[in-house]
Amino acid sequence: MCPRRRSASLDPVTAKTSPRWRQAVVWLHVVSSVAWMSQALGLVVLMSLTLTHAAQAPAATSMAERLDSVLLAPMANVSAFTGLLLAGATAWGYFRHWWVLTKLVLTLAQLYAGIFLLSPALHASADTATGTWLQVAGTSLMVSALAFQAWLSVAKPWKKTPWSPAAKPLTAPTWVFVAGIAAPAVDVAAGLVLGFPSPLAELVMLIVLLGFERRGRRRRAQRPSARSPRSAPAASRPTA
Repeated sequence: MCPRRRSASLDPVTAKTSPRWRQAVVWLHVVSSVAWMSQALGLVVLMSLTLTHAAQAPAATSMAERLDSVLLAPMANVSAFTGLLLAGATAWGYFRHWWVLTKLVLTLAQLYAGIFLLSPALHASADTATGTWLQVAGTSLMVSALAFQAWLSVAKPWKKTPWSPAAKPLTAPTWVFVAGIAAPAVDVAAGLVLGFPSPLAELVMLIVLLGFERRGRRRRAQRPSARSPRSAPAASRPTA
């Protein structure tokens, strides 16, 4: 009797990921990135008003502070999270391609600058109703970096990095992309209730992806696939 072949749909190595959910995460990444960039452009305009129209400075600084805390910060978190998720949950990886690695570095740098430099500066400007050229330059630099990242996503320039593994990483299962939609929704809702950005669910999801699920997919990708009985070498068959 021939051995019963295992169904491919039950094999964790060959199981297919739902393209619908992966495309939904891509859509969310694009929408949140566009929102992040457009709101950064809004900050450029508002902070420029504080320097060119002094009478409008109190309203402009107040609007800039609210725009940053209520809209820009949550959209930046969602854009960064979905970008990190798509890199870690697909074959692109974080360190296989120079353009992905460049986007990773720029995203982390922008998050750091936004959280620890820009937001406190905008809050101080709202208290004093004054703006500085440094804030205009900082927000303009953010817009330029986001535009450059958009070009990287479209052009995908440069070659693979020297750290690209030989085995191509597998795409994550469907539940990872489902969670990639649910986590930002939970965090945005929590931020509206609390009054400040709270990306806790997104951080937990990234820890799970990086610490456990991605490691399991790497092991499965390196696992030798089972041979079909018909593909057995001829030398192993008994001769007459």
